[in-house]
Amino acid sequence: MAAQEVLYLSRADVERVGMTMREVIEAVEAVFVEKGNGRVEMPPKPGLHTMPDAFIHAMPAYIPGMKSAGMKWVGGYPENYKRGLPYITGLLILNDTETGLPTVVMDCVWITAMRTGAATAVAAKYLARKDSEVAAVCGCGVQGRTNIEALSLVLPRLKTVRAYDNLPDNLHCYVKEMSAKLSLKFVPCSSPREAVMGADVIVTAGPILKHPTPAIEAAWFKEGAFASPVDFDSYWQPAAMALADKFCTDDTKQLEYYRSVGYFQKIPALYGDLGEIVAGKKPGRQRDNERTISANLGLALEDMATAIRIYKIAKEKGIGRMLPL
Repeated sequence: MAAQEVLYLSRADVERVGMTMREVIEAVEAVFVEKGNGRVEMPPKPGLHTMPDAFIHAMPAYIPGMKSAGMKWVGGYPENYKRGLPYITGLLILNDTETGLPTVVMDCVWITAMRTGAATAVAAKYLARKDSEVAAVCGCGVQGRTNIEALSLVLPRLKTVRAYDNLPDNLHCYVKEMSAKLSLKFVPCSSPREAVMGADVIVTAGPILKHPTPAIEAAWFKEGAFASPVDFDSYWQPAAMALADKFCTDDTKQLEYYRSVGYFQKIPALYGDLGEIVAGKKPGRQRDNERTISANLGLALEDMATAIRIYKIAKEKGIGRMLPL
């Protein structure tokens, strides 16, 4: 029997592959087309919950058209920053689609950050106004960074980002780092209201909380705005979410599950699945004055669409380390 090996990619290896945000957006948009046309397999993700508001999820998915099958084993612990640890940690495994053998094990932190921002950008491409100029971001961590980077690639008229974080040091670092990275004006704000009021695009990226004290009021959500609540409904008062003319999600079944365990208790009727919109089965934005929300919950499909490209490039470039099974 031939010796069996698996490629191991550390976080540094994954980053060294050099996949750009634009390429991640392309991969994520492509997988939403597959999803919208019913050409994927993605079982519900089971999870463990060892601490309040924390999770460890198993996220399997299969994309036949991309020959990508695997699972992400990912944890999110909102108190980790007190230990100098990241909120999100975990591993991703891809399997050969013909033999089932594992082919690669890689760190999933970079992929999770990038594909989440990319999903917001894909939603904005179909649901945000093309002339959006002002973005608000509440929560200046990893997702506050990748979401704005991704949005800057699909909203060509974006000029200003108004940023808020409840930790002043985080806000200061965010404005400094992002101003150096992107050709946008980053404005620090002292309150969520100052950031969100009148913004064309709103990203909330704090920790996901089951019993939050939401800040965003209905009066702050202007006509024609698009919102991506990366932190579920943690930042949004029900009256604000209720204003959405189109409330969308990346996966209807997952949204229904999260509602059954206590999240999204007071949201408007669901307009559609993002896959349906990207695949052209339902229209996206139809009027300039529509308020739109896409509650993207995070899909294993996005991870596998990104991971298969990383794996192929890593093999071509000789990145990573082969380990015996």
